[in-house]
Amino acid sequence: MASLNRVFLIGNLTRPPELRYTPSGTAVADLRLAVNRHYTTQSGEKRADTCFLTVVVWGKQAESCGEYLDKGSPIMVEGRLQTRDWETKDGQKRNVVEVVAERVQFMGRSKAPAVAGAPDAAEPLSEGDEDVPF
Repeated sequence: MASLNRVFLIGNLTRPPELRYTPSGTAVADLRLAVNRHYTTQSGEKRADTCFLTVVVWGKQAESCGEYLDKGSPIMVEGRLQTRDWETKDGQKRNVVEVVAERVQFMGRSKAPAVAGAPDAAEPLSEGDEDVPF
C-alpha cells in the first residue's frame, strides 16, 4: 500500500518566529500557526474552530521567516507531519506532532523596513494591490 505524508496549511502566526541555530550553524525556526475553519451546524448556527500547530522551518527559509515574519503574518505552508517523542526530567513520556515545512509562502505584508514611496505596512490592501508583481 502506498503512503503519503503531505500537508498544505494557510493561517496566521500567533507569535513572532523563534529563530535559533544548531551547533553546526544550521538555522531552524519554530512558527506557531493558527488555522481557522468556519462552518454551519445542522441547526444553521455559524461556528468557527481554530487549530494551533507548530511548524518547523530549516535553513535559509528559517532565516527569511525570522527576518520578515511577525505575529499575525499570514502564510501558506507546504510540508509533512512528524512525530517527536521524549522523556521529561521527571520521567514522563511526551510526544508532539509538528509540521516540517518544505516551503513557506508569505501571503501578506512583511515587517521589512518601509521603502520611500511604498505604502505603509499597516495600510490595508486595496483592491488590485495583490496583482502587483513583486
